[in-house]
Amino acid sequence: MKITPLNIPDVLIIEPKLFKDDRGVFFESFNLEAFRDATKLNVEFVQENHSISNKNVLRGLHYQMPPYAQGKLVRVIQGEVFDVAVDIRKSSPFFGQHVSQILSAQNKKQMWIPEGFAHGFLTLSQTSEFLYKTTATYSAKDEGCIIWNDDFLKIPWPLNLPIKISSKDILGKPFREVRPFD
Repeated sequence: MKITPLNIPDVLIIEPKLFKDDRGVFFESFNLEAFRDATKLNVEFVQENHSISNKNVLRGLHYQMPPYAQGKLVRVIQGEVFDVAVDIRKSSPFFGQHVSQILSAQNKKQMWIPEGFAHGFLTLSQTSEFLYKTTATYSAKDEGCIIWNDDFLKIPWPLNLPIKISSKDILGKPFREVRPFD
């Protein structure tokens, strides 16, 4: 497994070792011991979610506050997405900054997004299937959402209009109104 820190070094790209031959490809998509050894993180995943989206569906930017703050290990098993993590940790030197990455079934990259980040993605292919393991269970009362097109964040979404956004995500708050993660 190859680990690459992004411009916000707590966010990691994880690339599995692929075993290819004339039959196809095999790889270990997750191994807790190997993950801990490679990342030096001692996390426990308690929930896994599976999202299926059509082209131009934008989900996010979601986050959860303590005691239900979530670290996420995300990957795409079908299609392609533009994935974004926004640092909302008040004490971080990267507070208010974001990183992005193309995740796809073809490139098999995974992204580790620690607690204290808002997360979202845009489906670039006709459909996408997106899996994410979380370190805490979902809690509606502890969930927040930053508006996807926030003027301060200026995320360069690769948009093909019209985009499709849930009624809940349309009501996301501007970054400046978000209670920071301490």
